[in-house]
Amino acid sequence: MSVNLSLLSASPTHIWENSSLLNASLPRFASDWETSTFTVAARFRVAATLVLFVFAAISNLSMLISVTMGRGRRLASHLRPLIASLASADLVMTFVVMPLDAIWNITVQWYAGNAMCKLLCFLKLFAMHSSAFILVVVSLDRHHAILHPLEALDAGRRNRRMLLAAWILSILLASPQLFIFRAIKAEGVDFVQCVTHGSFQQRWQETAYNMFHFVTLYVFPLLVMSFCYTRILVEINRQMPRGKGKGGEPCLRRSGTDIIPKARMKTLKMTIIIVASFVVCWTPYYLLGIWYWFQPRMLHLMPEYVHHALFVFGNLNTCCDPVIYGFFTPSFRADIVGCFCRRNQNSSPKSLDRLSARRGGASGEAESDLGSGDQPSGQQA
Repeated sequence: MSVNLSLLSASPTHIWENSSLLNASLPRFASDWETSTFTVAARFRVAATLVLFVFAAISNLSMLISVTMGRGRRLASHLRPLIASLASADLVMTFVVMPLDAIWNITVQWYAGNAMCKLLCFLKLFAMHSSAFILVVVSLDRHHAILHPLEALDAGRRNRRMLLAAWILSILLASPQLFIFRAIKAEGVDFVQCVTHGSFQQRWQETAYNMFHFVTLYVFPLLVMSFCYTRILVEINRQMPRGKGKGGEPCLRRSGTDIIPKARMKTLKMTIIIVASFVVCWTPYYLLGIWYWFQPRMLHLMPEYVHHALFVFGNLNTCCDPVIYGFFTPSFRADIVGCFCRRNQNSSPKSLDRLSARRGGASGEAESDLGSGDQPSGQQA
């Protein structure tokens, strides 16, 4: 088996270049086993990953704290778990995938033993699945909020069930990693690697395994999200012409009586941008992994910096979510100001609340900034 040609492999991309070395069907690359080094391109990858790690850790922790303990608690009860889960999934990516990738690129070979090989490979795939599945849940929530507004009272329970299913599915889909990965020492060489050698009897079996996870990690989430937002856009277009809601607030009219408030439209815009950032950041990396799998010779023809750069670009998505959330959420920005500025009369919690409300009000969206319009008045939706 070619151990880590696929995007699913737990090792960094420089291992892709030497992955076929453990495949008995490709002995001609055995000499490459001794040539793995910490290259200049790999150093760039490590440096960029560490920068992303610091930013992603701080921003996603801030978002999680804001939603659970700060002004983000004003969000509607059915939205808070979605944002908290999104931040949690990004934090798993941040604290598992990024450090693992950086350290593995530095050491080149595996030093952590067999148990850690299995565990970390499991955690990496779990992190990638959970991040994708949470976005699917967010998309389904927006789909339901726009197309079935009368079922808003059941949104909290429905979202909790979908989130639970997303986390459980992520665990189940990642669990095979515990059985197929192992730390193996190369014959005749003082070199140990965490690989899947011997777990598949034939190449087509590993191909099926990798293609299955390519579908669950990328194709399935992309199809569901595309379906949801396509239906939403069709529904919004159908509701034209525009009308005015209470207080003269711009809105889209549904069936002449029901309306989509501007606050809910703001939430929709935010989630569309979050989903778009996921697609833009990860599509090149996934497609490159598939190309390498079916054209392994390209590993030696493609410049090394290309796949290093695409991996870093994919991890950039972990940093995008809190930035996008902060752009659409004055209360989150107020929490950040409260953390990094001295508390005085001008930056007291009350004044920060007023600042947050003014910024939201400037665009016609008061502190119902992430409102979806599906909750009773008085609670931010």
